Amino acid sequence: MMAEQFPWLTAIVALPPIAGLLIPLIPDKGGKIVRWYALGVGLLDFVLMCYVFWRYYEPTNSGLQLQESYGWIEGIGLSWAVGVDGISMPLVLLAGFVTTLAILAAWQVDRKPRLFYFLMLVLYGAQIGVFVAQDILLLFVMWELELVPVYLLVSIWGGQKRRYAATKFILYTAAASIFILIAGLTVALSGGEVTFNITELGLKEYPLGLEILLYGGLLIAFGVKLAVFPLHTWLPDAHGEASSPVSMILAGVLLKMGGYGLIRLNLGLFPEAHIYFAPLLVVLGVVNIVYGGFASFAQTNMKRRLAYSSVSHMGFVLIGIASFSDLGISGAMLQMLSHGLIAALLFFLAGVTYDRTHTMYLDEMGNIGKVMPKVFALFTAGAMASLALPGMSGFVSELSVFVGFSNSYVYDSHFRTVAVILSAVGLIITPIYLLSMLRQLFYGNNQVPMCHLGGNIQVPHQDNEPAVCFGNSCVLPEQAVYEDARPREIFIALCFLVLVVGIGLYPKAVTSLYDATTVAVNERVSESVLRVAENGFPSYNSSFLVAKSQ
Repeated sequence: MMAEQFPWLTAIVALPPIAGLLIPLIPDKGGKIVRWYALGVGLLDFVLMCYVFWRYYEPTNSGLQLQESYGWIEGIGLSWAVGVDGISMPLVLLAGFVTTLAILAAWQVDRKPRLFYFLMLVLYGAQIGVFVAQDILLLFVMWELELVPVYLLVSIWGGQKRRYAATKFILYTAAASIFILIAGLTVALSGGEVTFNITELGLKEYPLGLEILLYGGLLIAFGVKLAVFPLHTWLPDAHGEASSPVSMILAGVLLKMGGYGLIRLNLGLFPEAHIYFAPLLVVLGVVNIVYGGFASFAQTNMKRRLAYSSVSHMGFVLIGIASFSDLGISGAMLQMLSHGLIAALLFFLAGVTYDRTHTMYLDEMGNIGKVMPKVFALFTAGAMASLALPGMSGFVSELSVFVGFSNSYVYDSHFRTVAVILSAVGLIITPIYLLSMLRQLFYGNNQVPMCHLGGNIQVPHQDNEPAVCFGNSCVLPEQAVYEDARPREIFIALCFLVLVVGIGLYPKAVTSLYDATTVAVNERVSESVLRVAENGFPSYNSSFLVAKSQ
């Protein structure tokens, strides 16, 4: 078959960064040609991955597909080994889709456009490399590679505190990723033949104590990326200062690397250690949901409010991964995909609003719903999706996690009840902070603005002449410089919304892509549960788990 002869995955990973190297050769002073070039490369790569997966990927096969393996640095055993299965393939598509639209969203970048689009293309390839890497050292290399463009994109094109936010991001994520390297080297050198291939590492047996130590280290590494409390504090700062196209990728793709790593490495390599950590993951998930919701409600910066909303929604991913049920893990996967689309949409619309108002602070906004009806409609649709309105993808994913965890045969009924009740608090607070954000943004905020009409003259706002606020300055509607959503902006928003509604109405179109793999992962974890249960759960677990056969 042609799939066996042509290195499709290598081409998908390598195309964006290699094409980015040609950007300095493009004769373009204003950046107009460069942005079309970057968009064309991103779109070409996305179309290529869609074709390859449609032509050669088999959803009913739970194993790795489209595998490629080439010797790279043989002295240390590093190989270019890539492949996809149900866990990675949907995330590759998500990364391609979100990043391509983020490039289109960055259409107005006029400061160092060559460097900006080069970094976007390098980031494009690196994040796909993380999802397809089947060598644990290669995964680490790709994990580190994607940190560099994000750091530069935030520190150069961010807000006033961009260097602080970028430095905090790189310190948190780079320091935590050391645990991936340590775990990779440890498992490679343990138990017989030295290998870095993730599939072969999953066949090895490790001492339980070693599994627990390595699982804990990887939980820190992936927990930072997934913004798990209390390792989440880099996220609001990064989102608050990053430009909206970068925030789209941060929330839409990079957060999902943490969930992917937990499923790929923690569950795949250390299923017995997962039994010890699963109740902790549930507790952390509940804390994320509740804490993220209340923290979001307390934010006056729109992007920080959305950032804490992401912290809250990632709690459902943790609960699904720890559910010991097919539906729960499937729901965790769907939540990652759904949130990737919804969060990218909301951060994009936050950028659209900022272009008009020149502020991110909700108490400086208001009264723009009537003059920007298209932006209002799109923002409202995105907020409805985020608060899990039935008929949208967020509802299906969160419901799957709840039902999967509630019906888990492993957990004690009292523990399940308490966890579900506390998680439901997050479902209550989510509409509150999202709808209040819409009210402050598009309607009145109970303040009396002062309108700067020129010079140092200030005219109090009159009830019969509603003012439109732009940052700290307000102008009367007939004198305001504003415009509703442009066709390009409407197109980007609708691309996200069509998928969000489509998945909400027919989730099987997505779940069928990965169900075979998630069932296989859960089956292996369940076998470990039964083995451990034969001897009785340890004292820590016995408070949460019950020894029942499935």
